[in-house]
Amino acid sequence: MNSFTISLITPLCLSLAAGAALAQTPVPKSAAPLKAIAVLHPTADNKVSGTITFTEEADGVRVQADITGLTPGKHGFHVHEFGDCSAPDLASAGGHFNPTNKPHAGPDDAERHVGDMGNVETDASGAAKLDYVDHEISLTSDQRSVIGRSVIVHAKADDLKSQPAGDSGARIACGVIGIAKSQQP
Repeated sequence: MNSFTISLITPLCLSLAAGAALAQTPVPKSAAPLKAIAVLHPTADNKVSGTITFTEEADGVRVQADITGLTPGKHGFHVHEFGDCSAPDLASAGGHFNPTNKPHAGPDDAERHVGDMGNVETDASGAAKLDYVDHEISLTSDQRSVIGRSVIVHAKADDLKSQPAGDSGARIACGVIGIAKSQQP
């Protein structure tokens, strides 16, 4: 090789090596907890709306839901595979988020879809609030991360056992889960 070629290749190789070293450096955790949010939008035939927030905590991810416009009773509530709410029937969101290939179950069962969050239960006016810590979902970049996926609310209660998805009826609201601005503690 001539000296001109070597003088071009050497800086390139050094740049690539430095980039590879930086890519392997772990990203330090920020002081503020990682937070995500999904804003629910209804299908054409209802008025469901609300927000679902996900906040990373030491022992899991806190899930907080505030939903209105539901019929009184229980409604299946799941993270679905794709962050796509574009189809009129919300089928574009795919099935329940299940990267571990487990059977459908309730949120407290040892083996379940990562996206199985059970039911939200409304009051007489059709409003539902939920606040719990989920030990299966994640907001980080591992296989259980819900970032970029969707939350679906169903027309009926999830029975927490029927396969593959709990027999919770039509999809009536959808929101894509995105990273939100974290508040300093």
